[in-house]
Amino acid sequence: MDYEPPVNPIPPVVVILVLLIVGVEVVLSLAGAHMLGGQAGIGWRSAAIQDWAFSAGVWDRVVINRDMSWDILCRFLTYVFVHANFTHALFAAVLLLAVGKFVGDVFHWVSVLIVFVGSSVGAAVIYGIVTPTNYALLGAYPPIYGLIGSFTYLLWLRLGETGGNQMRAFSLIGFLLAIRLIYTFVFNVFNGWGLTGDTGPSPETYYGLADVSGFVIGLALSVLVAPGGWSAFLTRIRDR
Repeated sequence: MDYEPPVNPIPPVVVILVLLIVGVEVVLSLAGAHMLGGQAGIGWRSAAIQDWAFSAGVWDRVVINRDMSWDILCRFLTYVFVHANFTHALFAAVLLLAVGKFVGDVFHWVSVLIVFVGSSVGAAVIYGIVTPTNYALLGAYPPIYGLIGSFTYLLWLRLGETGGNQMRAFSLIGFLLAIRLIYTFVFNVFNGWGLTGDTGPSPETYYGLADVSGFVIGLALSVLVAPGGWSAFLTRIRDR
């Protein structure tokens, strides 16, 4: 009798992405705790944000200055592997494992990677176009929201097959957006009272925009990269 594990293994592509996030954070956290890099290690996180994070300034360099150097273009993706602190990275790793496992159990690993990279780059582009300030965009949340878009699409398909209410597929993103709106509102109130140290517009508004952009892009890409792809999607639409 063949052994069947009680829980399906996590897709390797998801494990690799999580290990990249965790690996970078472990190095930066150890450096910040004076356990790696000596005195110079204290500034490694700031240096990583400076060198790898994305911002509206990066977008301007590409569009206005036509700067296509690797140091600039890599930021459209590398920002997802740098986080503000350990907790920021921990929640990202846990969410990526959970959502990535569900999507990876159905999608080919290449499709998972396409959604992850496409959501990362697309969210960065929209962030660069809309954000009027030089707030640094960092963290894996935009591509995680992209995978939540894939999760939503798969749930939408499953509910359609079972005759359920397909709008229920959007309950997760609706809950997350509600939490995001409440958090942004509270942050803006504190910002208005001068308690956050920012004198300009709240960065949370723009971070939320990047997350939502990642979700929409991930949802759209899923129509193309899900099993059966665009042809299967059109067939389901015609059968209705």
